[in-house]
Amino acid sequence: MRMLALCTFSIYSAAAVSNDYPPLSEQESAAAGSNYQKYCSLCHGADRQGHVNDHAPSLKSESLMRSGFLSPIRYAISYGRRGTPMAGFLDEIGGPMSEDEIFKLTRWLQEQGGFEEVHLTREPVSGDVGVGEKIYARECAECHGVNGEGAAGTALGNPVMLSLTTDAFLRYAIENGRDNTEMPEFGSKLDAAEIDAVTAFLRSRASGWAVEKPVYRSPPTVDEYVLNPGSPDPDFELQDDAYVLAEDLYRAMKDKRKMMLLDTRVNNLWQMVHIEGAVPIPYYYEDFDALVPDLPDDGTWIVAYCECPRAAAETVYLKLSDRGFKNIAVLWEGIQGWVSMGYPVSRGESVPVDVNILQQ
Repeated sequence: MRMLALCTFSIYSAAAVSNDYPPLSEQESAAAGSNYQKYCSLCHGADRQGHVNDHAPSLKSESLMRSGFLSPIRYAISYGRRGTPMAGFLDEIGGPMSEDEIFKLTRWLQEQGGFEEVHLTREPVSGDVGVGEKIYARECAECHGVNGEGAAGTALGNPVMLSLTTDAFLRYAIENGRDNTEMPEFGSKLDAAEIDAVTAFLRSRASGWAVEKPVYRSPPTVDEYVLNPGSPDPDFELQDDAYVLAEDLYRAMKDKRKMMLLDTRVNNLWQMVHIEGAVPIPYYYEDFDALVPDLPDDGTWIVAYCECPRAAAETVYLKLSDRGFKNIAVLWEGIQGWVSMGYPVSRGESVPVDVNILQQ
């Protein structure tokens, strides 16, 4: 069985958003603070106050830092935010920082704030998109832009941002505001249904700034598991005999090579965003052996991915390896890295609708 080279992100993924990881040493804290001033202060401010340049958010806002932002910010630092001036700093894509340095910078931001994280649900928020559009125009457009392009506030029409944040994260920001910024709290101004409506409206913009109604997709059926079944196999050059890079996977997909993609996250995250053609098989699936007969046993490449960015996919990789599968790999950057780097994704399909119909 091939041994996985467990990576910094996989080891630290849970610790980075909790207090389980030991505090940074004085030397580590000083180095992380120096990296912040060198790479981040130009836009986020020397005191993490935000909005110094390019609508960069405040990184000292209690509301932001408590609402599960530390994991997304780690990916933003690593791979950048496509569609914004935020560049990627991870050395694997040509940046100046290692995974360990980025993790410690993230941890430093947490320690500087001293805030405990609020554990938000990953379940989708249901709301009236039409009502949310009207509230957005009345309350939000002046700062965030009529089309979500950003003005005094953050650009909310960024598909990458919307793909990497949960509904609960968006809702928490609307309800609680962003302290130390001009973003007020709307919890005392809007009722719960109205906040849900604005959240649903923002989520409907994930594929473009037009009113759309989300439609849940059905996962691929067994006969659709293998993509491009009549095509040649990919010619992956795996890292550490286990990992495929996003650029290599994308090239194989563009070349329509034969393969199977496994999304090892929970199913509602697959609905939120996934690589087209991926089959949702969560890593914790109890009766994994029952799935084996449905998987290709003819040497077809099976590539697994997750969000953290590799821990769940590595778990499935090991299960497949234990059952004799040979041509298996884990997407190195995970879905968040894939999205952040601008590679295409699919979501629960959306269709344009008449706002008046939504309100009936």
